[in-house]
Order: sequence, then C-alpha cells, then structure tokens
Amino acid sequence: MTDMTEKSGSVEGEHVREGKYARVERERRFLLAGPPSPSSAVAVRSITDRYLVGTRLRLRCEERPDLDARTYKLTQKVPTELPGPVQGLTTNIYLSPDEYRLLASLPAAVLVKTRFSVPPLGVDVFGPPLHGLVMAEAEFTDDADAEAFAPPPECVAEVTDDARFTGGSLVRASRSEVLAWLAAYGIRPDSPTG
Repeated sequence: MTDMTEKSGSVEGEHVREGKYARVERERRFLLAGPPSPSSAVAVRSITDRYLVGTRLRLRCEERPDLDARTYKLTQKVPTELPGPVQGLTTNIYLSPDEYRLLASLPAAVLVKTRFSVPPLGVDVFGPPLHGLVMAEAEFTDDADAEAFAPPPECVAEVTDDARFTGGSLVRASRSEVLAWLAAYGIRPDSPTG
C-alpha cells in the first residue's frame, strides 16, 4: 500500500493510501511545439473536462466521433508532493447520461481538448482559450518503466514536475499566462515556426 501526502489545494497533513477504490497514477508529461499529424493517431477523442468548483472532482465527457460513442465519468484526483512520475491517486466513477447532466449543472471551470492517441503517447491539443498548447503524456504501471521511458524527439520539454501544466491549474489559467509559460520553454505557438 502506498502512502502519499497531497499537493496544494488539499487538507494539510492529510494522507492518502492506495487501495481497492483508488489507484496510483503514474505519468510523465511533455510539451510539444505543435499537434501530431491526424494520420498518426490510432484514435481521436474530444474531451470536455468540468472541474467542479470547491472540490477535487473532475467531470468528463469524452466523445469518439468515429464510433458515435460518448463516455461520462467523475474523477477524483488526490495529488502527491512526491517528485517524478507518481502523480497521486485517482478514482473514477462511470456515469449514465442523466447522472452526467445532473452533475454538469454544478458550477465548474471548463477545459476543452482533443486527444490524439499516438502510442506511446496521448497528445492533447487544447481548445480556446488555451489554443496553441499541445501536451503529451505517457502512463505507466510501475516506477521502473516510468523512469526508463525515453520520450520521442517531438517532445520539446518535460513538464512532469511543473504544476502549472496540470489540468487543475490550466483550467484557471489565461491564454496570456499559458503563452508566457510556453515561451519559458522556447515554444511560441503564435510565431510562424511554432
């Protein structure tokens, strides 16, 4: 059983433990200078994340236009202070459309993105107001695989330990803030080359 202390936005001193209801989330995140070629993707999903105000809960609607399918889920992410690929614990509950509609009526900050599955990465291309932001993530089942992962050359910078590039932070960020954060990594989406 893993014991983790949470990141900011949590109850001070609260500990979380992996168990049968929550799993450890291991991922590494990277910035890309631009989106992948659609032909390189094995699947494309449209994702709308609603971060429920005053909670650690995220309500997600994921659409697969090619399959005419929608998935709804409620996720709780409890982050950790540990550096590296262990991001914390995550718990998911799959919802019916009616359950989703009810929860979607709650106050929330919204983040919209398109996810391209380009193995071994999931590449997120963000919609307005964060257009220009392209992030990739790789998920792992154990620490050794996470540490051994060599990112492909299109990954410009690793931001696994940069809390600004988490969904909970991005949903509150302005476009100008995100452009400044990207510029610090040498990425300028509005330029002719970026």
